[in-house]
Amino acid sequence: MYAAVGDRLIIHSQHVDEPVRDGEVLEVRHEDGSPPYLVRWADTGHVGLVYPGPDAEVHHFEHPR
Repeated sequence: MYAAVGDRLIIHSQHVDEPVRDGEVLEVRHEDGSPPYLVRWADTGHVGLVYPGPDAEVHHFEHPR
């Protein structure tokens, strides 16, 4: 998994009634874009360091150079 600042991190729920979480990648700690990522969650506004698991995916966006 690789991300860049501004991408969306999506965490799919593993249980029926749990919501899907999504957040904006604010910081990438490695030059190659590998985890961990500093993410601001859309539902709470909380900012935290995330080590995504197998239930996560990154939605890439075009980034200005």
